[in-house]
Amino acid sequence: MMSHRFTDKKGRPVVVVTGMGLVTPLAWGKQDNWGALVEGRSGIKPISRFPTDGLRTTIAGTVTPENGCFSSAPELTIDMARYAAQEALSEAGLADISGFPGPLFLATPPAELEWPQRQALLDAEVAGGLTGYKRLLAAARTGQFRSFFENFQFSSVADHLCDAFQPRGLPVSVSTACASGATAIQLAAESIRRHETDIALAVGTDSSVQLEALIRFSLLSALSIRNEEPGAASRPFCKSRDGFVMAEGAAALVLETRSSAIQRGAQILGVVRGCGEMADDYHRTRSKPDGSAIIGAMRNALADADAAPDEIDYVNAHGTSTPENDKMEYLSLQTVLGKKNLEATPVSSTKSMTGHTLSAAGAIEAVLSLMMIGAATLLPTINYDDPDPEIPMDVVPNAARKAPVRTVLSNSFGFGGQNAALVIGTPD
Repeated sequence: MMSHRFTDKKGRPVVVVTGMGLVTPLAWGKQDNWGALVEGRSGIKPISRFPTDGLRTTIAGTVTPENGCFSSAPELTIDMARYAAQEALSEAGLADISGFPGPLFLATPPAELEWPQRQALLDAEVAGGLTGYKRLLAAARTGQFRSFFENFQFSSVADHLCDAFQPRGLPVSVSTACASGATAIQLAAESIRRHETDIALAVGTDSSVQLEALIRFSLLSALSIRNEEPGAASRPFCKSRDGFVMAEGAAALVLETRSSAIQRGAQILGVVRGCGEMADDYHRTRSKPDGSAIIGAMRNALADADAAPDEIDYVNAHGTSTPENDKMEYLSLQTVLGKKNLEATPVSSTKSMTGHTLSAAGAIEAVLSLMMIGAATLLPTINYDDPDPEIPMDVVPNAARKAPVRTVLSNSFGFGGQNAALVIGTPD
């Protein structure tokens, strides 16, 4: 029977989740995604939306637009966010209301013009004899290129979501690299705990598989080059891992007080028990060698949740499939949970199937964690055919596993030393 305790042990409102939405390279929608993930299917495939001749990496977890036509990364980012948010609101019983009654917290990638749009601006006819940057600005302000101005800016995704769902107040957009999705959930939970609102919408979305972003990550030697075997390229915790696979997706969660959810008669899907973060300034892309910020983020999440290390039943790992990150996460988990606890705790990476969805990853993995709790099923780490002897963990290899799950630790670690962790629990 569900407990009706409305505050946690620290006297704060209990933050529950009443609606979720999901888009990944595998499918649009929660249920179709769940079916594919339980089967251990990969969403990684050869890139077809732009030429890849001469590139070291030619694969990604791309999302096929619902209309089948890709126009630009920002438009797909907006479409996926809108879809995920609508699915979450429908599940929460809020689809038919006029205006979402709480604030929006959005995780979104940095905004920039892509090369085709830059070329279009350069080729545009502009009156007045303007040259250089002034010519580009003038072209961007004309009717033909108005969509560039409306979509290719950091606030554009939030603006479109506000038009669609009319949340209360000004939206908050965050971009903390690969920790962004978890950061958005943390901000939403904290706003509820501070009694600023009874309900909030947290969304993470990212469609960064475009030519320039792919080249940048490739120059960092961060991407897998297992182009001949796309489905086997993302292989977290394997000895033969050679980098992460870029991917796209979106997730949305409706968070509210337990009191609000019960009053509305909403189904409670789970509880956001704790949030933790810690940053370091060691390097633009590499984690601090002693793992102190990663360790600190996880410890802060456990402390915020008032949870002991042995309460964690499962870890949804950041697990990117890069040589350094996977080893660092294992060592940090061993420090936080203790060697003996870690040996008994399943730790899998859903990125083995979805790829790394960047700004959306933390939100997507929070949704998947809640679905694992609800289905009493652990999603696998696929492609685990070459175990790394230096990472001796139960990674739920290659096949989903039935198991009761009450408390999940979900990790999100980003470039620039931006780290966040969530502790998510059962509804009761």
